[in-house]
Amino acid sequence: MLFAMPAAGLAVKQSVCQRDLIDFRASFSPGDTTRMQPTHARGVMRRHVMTPLLGVLLSACATAPQSQAPTQQATTATASNTPAPYTSTYRARASQATLIRGATILTGTGARIDNGDVLIVDGKIAGVGTQLSAPAGAKVIDAKGRWVTPGLIDVHSHLGVYPSPDVDAHSDGNEMVDPVTAQAWAEHAVWPQDPGFQAALEGGVTTLQILPGSGNLIGGRGVTLKNVHATTYQAMKFPGAPQGLKMACGENPKGYYGEKGQAPMTRMGNVAGYRQAFADAQAYRDEWDKYRRELAEFEKKQQGPGKKDEQAKPPSPPKRDLKSETLVGAMNGEIMVHIHCYRADEMAIMIDLAREFGFQIAAFHHAVEAYKIADLLAENGICGAEWADWWGFKMEAFDGVMENLALTDMPKNGCAVVHSDSAEGIQRLNQEAAKAMTRGVRMGLDISREHAMKWLTLNAAKALGIDEVTGTLEAGKMGDVVIWNGDPFSVYALAEQVFIDGALVYDRANPPTRPASDFLLGQYDATEGSAQ
Repeated sequence: MLFAMPAAGLAVKQSVCQRDLIDFRASFSPGDTTRMQPTHARGVMRRHVMTPLLGVLLSACATAPQSQAPTQQATTATASNTPAPYTSTYRARASQATLIRGATILTGTGARIDNGDVLIVDGKIAGVGTQLSAPAGAKVIDAKGRWVTPGLIDVHSHLGVYPSPDVDAHSDGNEMVDPVTAQAWAEHAVWPQDPGFQAALEGGVTTLQILPGSGNLIGGRGVTLKNVHATTYQAMKFPGAPQGLKMACGENPKGYYGEKGQAPMTRMGNVAGYRQAFADAQAYRDEWDKYRRELAEFEKKQQGPGKKDEQAKPPSPPKRDLKSETLVGAMNGEIMVHIHCYRADEMAIMIDLAREFGFQIAAFHHAVEAYKIADLLAENGICGAEWADWWGFKMEAFDGVMENLALTDMPKNGCAVVHSDSAEGIQRLNQEAAKAMTRGVRMGLDISREHAMKWLTLNAAKALGIDEVTGTLEAGKMGDVVIWNGDPFSVYALAEQVFIDGALVYDRANPPTRPASDFLLGQYDATEGSAQ
C-alpha cells in the first residue's frame, strides 16, 4: 500500500540531525521507538530499526579572480553558441508590475518602514518607501496589517540530495569513500522533485544553498538554487552565484574513517588531511602556471619575426585533477568556503589553515561555540551560520548556549546567519530567528526585528556571495519578496504570498497556483482530502 505525504508535514525532524553523522553508539530493539538513537548518520549506515512505511515516507531530515586551473564550471564551451556544461538555465517567469501597498516593511538592511510600499517592475525592486505610485497596468496589493520582507535565504540545506521520501535510494549527500572528495558536486545529485522545496517555499524561502554532507574532511562543492519548480536542477541554479566548498572538522570525519582503521582517526589527523589536500592543490596550480608560461613563450616564438621552427611542439597541459581543481578555485577566491565546525578551538585552527593556504572562509556552519570567538570571526570577515537552540546531541555540541546567535552578531562587523540543516527547520526559519532574537533581548542586547531580519536575508546573501543582487529590498535587486499575514517573528506568522523575480510563485489563498512536486502529483493529500 502506498501512502502519500501531507503537504504540511512532509518532513519530520529526526531526534538529531542525521546527515551530520551524529555518532551516538547506543542501539535499540527493532520497533522500540522509545529508545531510538541512531548509531550512525545519513550516508554512513542506515538505522537498524523496523520503521513503519508511513514514517519512512514522511521522514526527510538531512543534514572573483579567474582560476589558474581550468574554470570552476568545468570546461569552456567548444562552440560560441554552446553553453558550458552545468551552467544555469534559470529563466525568471514573466510577471506584471506589482505594487504592495500599506505594509510594515523590514527591508533586510536593518530598516523598518511603517505603512510602506514595495514596487516591483520587470522582476526587480523598483522602489521602497511610502505613497509610491503604481505604473499603468500594475497589480496593486493592499497589504495593510501585513508585513513584507525579502525572500528568506537558507545557507545550509540538503534538500534534493537527501529528499523525501527518506529511503536508501535517495541518500546522495555524502560520498564517503575517501576523506577528501572535493571533486564531487552536490548539484549533480539534486532531485528537483523533492517535495521539501515546496514546503520551504511555503515558509518564505526563495534561495537556498545545497551542500554535501559532513562525513568527509572535504565533501565537495555546494550549489545555490532559486526555489522554483523545475524539472532540472540547472533550471533552479541561481545565475552567477559562486559555488560553495563544504568542509567538516571534528567528530564526523575522524569518527567514520577512524572506525575503519584509516586516517583520519584523530583531530590532528583531520588537520593533516586538509593541509595535504591543499598542498597538493598548490602543486597542481604551479603545474598549470608553468604550462601557461611555456605555452606563452612558444606562441611568442611562433608568431614573432623570422623563420619559424617547424619541428617545435607546444607544451602539453597537465592532466586535469578535479579534486585539486576545486581547491584551487577556493584558494583563488572563486569558490566560497563553508566549514561544518562546532568547537571554538577548531574554528581558530581552521582560520589558521585558511591563512596558510590563502583562502577566505565564508562561514562556519553550526558553530555552537561561536560565542566564545565572536570577535575573531568578525575580524576575519567570517559569518556564523547557526541554529537557534540545537545543542548537546554529541560531545562537540555540548557547550552550546541559546544566546549564541545574538552574541555572534554583537561585535562590530559580526555576521550571524540563521540556517536550518533540516528539511523541517527550513519551513520555519523565521521562528528560529525569533527564538535567537528573544534570547539576545533577554540577556540585555538591543536587537530589533528589523535588525534580526538580516540574519535571514542580507547576512545569508553575503555568506553565499550574492548580496549585490538579492537579500534586501533595495532598488535594482531581484524581486524576491514575502508578504506575511503578520509579524514574521510570531509563531502564528504565515507566508501568504511569495514572489521570486517579481513573479507570484506561492499564494496561500489560492491553492491551485501552488507548485507541486512531480513526485506528489496524483497522490492522495490527507490535508486536502483529494489527490494532488
